[in-house]
Amino acid sequence: MPWEKTFDLDEAVDRAMVVFWRKGYDATSMTDLLEAMQINKGSLYNAFGSKKELFKAAFKKFDAELRQKRLQSLEALEAPPKAIAKLFDRLIKESVADSECKGCLLVNTALELPNHDEDVRELVAAALKDFEAFFKKMIIKGQKQGTIPLSVAPAPTAQSLLALVIGLRVMARTAADAKHLRATKSAAMRLISE
Repeated sequence: MPWEKTFDLDEAVDRAMVVFWRKGYDATSMTDLLEAMQINKGSLYNAFGSKKELFKAAFKKFDAELRQKRLQSLEALEAPPKAIAKLFDRLIKESVADSECKGCLLVNTALELPNHDEDVRELVAAALKDFEAFFKKMIIKGQKQGTIPLSVAPAPTAQSLLALVIGLRVMARTAADAKHLRATKSAAMRLISE
């Protein structure tokens, strides 16, 4: 008799994503996933094949629905410095409101990379590269508009901005206060105004 899905796959991935986000891949047990997803072990294996494949599905969903959509909406803003400031403002607001100190699934996974295989490493590298490309695109656009000085080197500044995002997300896991997180935003804005 063929396996018949009796649960919403999208909802199950959302629930698994929260567990992976909160605990990390290694610390997340099958029991954690089954309880959160409200399914049995057979259903998980039939739908996803393995914990690793479920993690990849959760990571891809996070990346598409949160990171990519956010950057696309910010890219659409006319003023690049405003887009960059707004990104940091959103990250700070989320971090301060996050009572569980989950941080960011992308950054958390990047910190766990030695424990992941090549598939996950490639997903993380692509997401970080895309994030860096967003900053570079904003800098070049701002220079064309005259809102970012031509003295700002796009590629290295984009790398530095990404490093500040990663640092902010790591600090958020330690329950850093808004003052410290805003200092990171100030450093980012100085990079594009010098």
